[in-house]
Amino acid sequence: MPIFNGPWLPGSFTKNFSWGKGQGLRRLHESINVGFNGELKPVLRDEYRARVANLGRPDFIPLNFFLFNSVKEGKSYLAVDELIFQALTAPHSERFDKLALFAFNLSMVGSWKGAQAGQRYPALWARAYIADRLAEELQWDTANVSATDIEKYLSGSGKFQAETTRKVATNLNYLYKTGGLEGLASIRINRWWVDALFLAIDRLIADRELDGDNTSASELPSLLLQSKFAELAGPKTTEKSFAMAHLLSLYQICGGKRRFDPDSVKDRISVIIPDYVAAAPNDPRPQGALHPTNPRILKTIPRECAPLAQAVGFQIIWASDLEAFNPEDFVRDRATQAITNLSQQGVVPRLTAEQLHKLTRGE
Repeated sequence: MPIFNGPWLPGSFTKNFSWGKGQGLRRLHESINVGFNGELKPVLRDEYRARVANLGRPDFIPLNFFLFNSVKEGKSYLAVDELIFQALTAPHSERFDKLALFAFNLSMVGSWKGAQAGQRYPALWARAYIADRLAEELQWDTANVSATDIEKYLSGSGKFQAETTRKVATNLNYLYKTGGLEGLASIRINRWWVDALFLAIDRLIADRELDGDNTSASELPSLLLQSKFAELAGPKTTEKSFAMAHLLSLYQICGGKRRFDPDSVKDRISVIIPDYVAAAPNDPRPQGALHPTNPRILKTIPRECAPLAQAVGFQIIWASDLEAFNPEDFVRDRATQAITNLSQQGVVPRLTAEQLHKLTRGE
């Protein structure tokens, strides 16, 4: 399990990146696209740095605070995970910003050649502030988040290893204002939250791999609980708890971290759905996987994963319909279609509207 109780080390991560007023975390989105060259493939850390050099911004902020690093055969790589997938397959949006803030607060970035002790979990102070202060004490009332409140929390923790907490507090508050922390406080399921669940699982599995540990599907609920995913991803609700079971099934059947590898997905399809005949897609963009029990459970997945998603009960939303998709409209359309089907079958109600109202009121 990740060592979330390690020392809280200071770090410079916001203002000197010149995020840009009113632009959210657009420059992080741009850095990822340039650094990965628009491809869902692991990239050498040095190659990423060379590609983003012309952007004129410090490369260590994305590398050391937002992305996931690992060392293979003596070389440092950046992994493809849910954050990279969202950055490379969709334009910059507030949804991306919320996911990126979650990644920062999760504070799990792996390791690289030359990494110092503590850099594997670089922002434990932010993680603790969100999970313990904002989630538990303030019940996700983001109106109380300020540089002063952050500074007071860090100073009273006894864990922060720095001469002053003011600079980190002001920088962290600046990042939260820029990225829109208040948007994480929804009690309802929304698309950034669904993406954050997949990102948390990606990072938990990848972090354990650094220590030579494999992760079974049965371990994921416990690992998510220990990681404080629920606290970091907005207010805890029953709706979110129920949704996690469906989304874990989707994550697993799509191949987990290997869902971004088309060849791996095709191999899974050949085993799980041996009679499936794939057709060359006219539109290679990711599609949406929607669970019929709750239209807010909508997850963007690589197009190749669509038949696997259907195998565990998800419906597919075409790429062209994703951005315009509205859960309320979906429910309304399904209800209308159900009434039409009943009417066509000659099924008619036995109660009048007035009788039904009396029944529901207990009269």
